[in-house]
Amino acid sequence: MKEAFSIVGARIAPGTRETVSLPVPRLYTHAELDIPVHVVHGRRPGPRLFVSAAVHGDEINGVEIIRRLLRLKILEKLRGTLIAVPVVNVFGFINQSRYLPDRRDLNRSFPGSHHGSLAARMARLFADEIVGLATHGIDLHTGSNHRTNLPQIRASLDDPETAGMAHAFGAPVILDSTLRDGSLRQAGFDRKLPMLLYEAGEALRFNELAIRTGMRGIVGVMRSIGMLRHTKKSRAAPTLSTVARSSYWQRAPISGVLHGSVRLGTEVAKGQKIANIADPLGNDILPIRAASAGVVIGRLMLPLVHQGDALLHIARLDRPLATAKPAG
Repeated sequence: MKEAFSIVGARIAPGTRETVSLPVPRLYTHAELDIPVHVVHGRRPGPRLFVSAAVHGDEINGVEIIRRLLRLKILEKLRGTLIAVPVVNVFGFINQSRYLPDRRDLNRSFPGSHHGSLAARMARLFADEIVGLATHGIDLHTGSNHRTNLPQIRASLDDPETAGMAHAFGAPVILDSTLRDGSLRQAGFDRKLPMLLYEAGEALRFNELAIRTGMRGIVGVMRSIGMLRHTKKSRAAPTLSTVARSSYWQRAPISGVLHGSVRLGTEVAKGQKIANIADPLGNDILPIRAASAGVVIGRLMLPLVHQGDALLHIARLDRPLATAKPAG
């Protein structure tokens, strides 16, 4: 039997699970606040995977993914340790806001500082107390600012272990994505942690496809790294993902009202009409055409646009999406 798992001053015995609190600065009302962390510590040794959500406080699909994940009976046979953090940005979650009270983006504040801004202090706390204990990581996100995303994995595919996790997740699209300075994924990379970022759905809304794809994807990753056993079904019918090496945003050439945007997951050809923009009177209709071929992985939900606004996020594909087996 392996040893107890130590986190935030608590010791969790093998074969048990416990919720611990990661304290953060108090509210200005003097009320105490903390980040809830649920740890499932298996009886046998194995990887230590952290799964986090709501780093942006209004991105709530991941909160529900983790809730459902923790209810799975298969965790009783877990090897290693699952560190589940459903609400990282508790300030933003309370206020239904992407940002922290200091108006900073927590996912641009890593690795943080013990003596900096509120965002820097929270980033440092999470990096030390959660990321520092893990061997692998998955961070769950949604679209922002009236945008919605097709279920997709963003990862650095140059690392073979990360690439293996990305394919095991089984999202419809894997985007070979560069690291953003200050992001949690960058903090994981700096600690040599194989890490995925899952994007699906939109802020402040539950999306059942996004939630189910995310939960199954995490289980798939846990099987691939040896935390859970494979089943006959999981071995016989692996979900194939399509890899995109780059992507671009199709932007509004004029201001106006957006009509007829193509749906998420639609394959488009270069020059294909993908939307129209018109003035409120219905005059001067301008067709928007794809700058290059690919698949739509993100789209603006708000039809009121200014010149330069991002309308559709299109991934350039290594192969046609139609040849891949869709997730879910």
